[in-house]
Amino acid sequence: MTTLATIDVGTNTTLLLVARASTSGDLTVLDERAEITRLGRGIGVGGALGAEGIARTLEVLRDYAAIARAHGARIAAIGTEGLRRAPNAAAFLGPAAEILGVPLEVIDGAREAALTFRAAAASFPEEARAGALVVVDIGGGSTEIIVSDRGVVKWSTSLPIGSVRLTEKHVRHDPPEATEIDAIAREVDGALATVPWPGAGATLIGIAGTVTSLAAMALRMETYDPARVHGFDLAIEALDSEIARLRASRQAERETIVGLDPRRADVILAGALILQRIAAAAGVPVIRVSDRGIRWGLLYEQLGIV
Repeated sequence: MTTLATIDVGTNTTLLLVARASTSGDLTVLDERAEITRLGRGIGVGGALGAEGIARTLEVLRDYAAIARAHGARIAAIGTEGLRRAPNAAAFLGPAAEILGVPLEVIDGAREAALTFRAAAASFPEEARAGALVVVDIGGGSTEIIVSDRGVVKWSTSLPIGSVRLTEKHVRHDPPEATEIDAIAREVDGALATVPWPGAGATLIGIAGTVTSLAAMALRMETYDPARVHGFDLAIEALDSEIARLRASRQAERETIVGLDPRRADVILAGALILQRIAAAAGVPVIRVSDRGIRWGLLYEQLGIV
């Protein structure tokens, strides 16, 4: 039996997965946590980590380390775009390593994309084997896109567009003005221009908090249920409807939307616009939602699964 805790320190959210693998390879989830720590606040206007974000994230890591040790789990931890860009990342990484007892590895965009695809392919193996698959992970600081055919990755990238980054860069009004929405859309469209979309018949899988939040909102989910969200097909019409609601809402109103964590209310619209532009470029009628992000990909990698 192997017990492993994987931790994903993102620009916006810090996530924990603790699971036990039997000798036959069966997985039992022992604990899962997600906290919005906003380590990368400021990524859209310079990239340096703020003292509050560092302190918040370190406190969550203390809790996660205690949970992992209570289960007797080995810890593997990674950091993504916020830490890749931060000129003062060492101010966080040193204390984080002391708390966790292991170094926190800052991974590059290519590895982040690979872990994202690994998680998606394990979650939806039939879709991965059947034909063209586009996997999208919308984070706070970056968005990973992977294009595969019959389970083989053909192309991948990590783009500098994310919900926190684009909000900080473009949004100055509440609710956002049309010119600010247009600026986000133009930047996303420009970033997507080089993606080799596979065309009709492809399956688009969306991963991470923006996508799962939009699914929970569409489902009017008062208490988040990963079993209902994972595998849910978010229709483009439903996505458009949620975006229209977000565009017309002030921050205080967005914080009361059923299915949306209030702490994500300030950046959800930018994330939703990224997803909308990706779906339009890919030409798909629905987005298959995955609740299993790169913490799952890291788990599979560490255990040699998939």
